[in-house]
Amino acid sequence: MPAYASTVIDASADEVWTYLRDFGNLAEWLPGISSCVFEEGEGGPGTVRRIEGAGGIFRERLLTLDDDSRSAAYEILESPLPVREYRAVYRVSPVTDTGRAFVEWSAVFETDAGADEAKVTRTVARHIFAPGLAALGERHAGRLPSADAEPVG
Repeated sequence: MPAYASTVIDASADEVWTYLRDFGNLAEWLPGISSCVFEEGEGGPGTVRRIEGAGGIFRERLLTLDDDSRSAAYEILESPLPVREYRAVYRVSPVTDTGRAFVEWSAVFETDAGADEAKVTRTVARHIFAPGLAALGERHAGRLPSADAEPVG
């Protein structure tokens, strides 16, 4: 079942992507995360990160990191969530008339037997993705390009 959240951030797509492309900085901006360290790799595809937070321990592997499309994909290897085959993508695009960044985060997954699929999807979208995007927006607040900057296109 898919989970999805998006937002517009008051900074350029390039600025937001430069920050978000760092697979190891999750504890800096995602609420509830106390640590994020690499277990394998150095931040490129194949890197495995271990995340600790209020919800427990997660292990995730970076699948793709594409600077041209400003997107990354990862999978969950271990999680306290009742999910399997979890694949997520986050992407940053320019809002061409304002110079702001449009950020979207989505995931598809199967739920474990007996788990309430709709509830798990709401948890991912509303309690992980949405607060994460809000915190990312707060981190970049007030960093809009100047009014005389050329629109991005």
